[in-house]
Amino acid sequence: MTRRRQLTPWRAAGSRTEARGSADEVVRETGWVFNNLTGAELSLESFVRTGDAEVDVYVDRLGWNESAGSMTLLEIGSGIGRMTAAFTRRFASVIATDVDAAFLERCRETVTRFGNPAVLRTVHIPDGNSLAVPDSSVDAVFSYIVMQHCKSSDALRLTREALRVLRPGGWLALNFRTWVPEDVALVPAGAAVRSLWHVPWMGPRLSRWRWSTRLGWQANRLDPRRVLAAIEATGVDLEELVVLHHPGRPQREVLFRDHVVPQRDLDVANKSHWWLLARRR
Repeated sequence: MTRRRQLTPWRAAGSRTEARGSADEVVRETGWVFNNLTGAELSLESFVRTGDAEVDVYVDRLGWNESAGSMTLLEIGSGIGRMTAAFTRRFASVIATDVDAAFLERCRETVTRFGNPAVLRTVHIPDGNSLAVPDSSVDAVFSYIVMQHCKSSDALRLTREALRVLRPGGWLALNFRTWVPEDVALVPAGAAVRSLWHVPWMGPRLSRWRWSTRLGWQANRLDPRRVLAAIEATGVDLEELVVLHHPGRPQREVLFRDHVVPQRDLDVANKSHWWLLARRR
């Protein structure tokens, strides 16, 4: 069995993914990680349909509809391919990355059944923070509800890696979890749950309960100031930079290279999330 670095729910899900015979079994048995649902009625097809719908929305909101057919997209945190299948039907080339090699094996199965495997390449991230992809080689980097499950240092390193692999003019679209008032209670509760995950025998079982996973899996809160400070330190310049947020919930004012970063509503953004959208200059 593979040795895994990630948080306990993903370790448990990865181990079960490695042991199961099909992606349908994985969806039914590990839904507590991938879509917060489990049960015999779930199927890979229904799971992928949720990703299809979200890809349609985000490609439209990000303004990529017309150019997708000529773009190479890198997805950070593909899991077993919930959104990847739709990406392969829209983009010229797709690189799916994940911290778990077993997830990527199932991702390939998912894309074979519901997408276009001819345009798919998978890349494992065994250290959790570096992309084995050449510099300036992709046209867009996309990540959705992934960064919040990483250590802050890993999320920031992955952000810098995303910039490294982008071609000049390439698009960056990264989703982050930020602070909301409820975090006064949620943050200490999440820390307590994560400590219980380390208890032998108890952790893997506890991590399969939906309430436990939802409390503990949000390992960081990163606001735009911290993310953009990390980017600014790389020396890479950005253009068409904007912070996208839940309608009516703007982030605190943030500067990038001494200029105020514009913000705008994103109708599909969760109230605790924000998006960094920019092009590499």
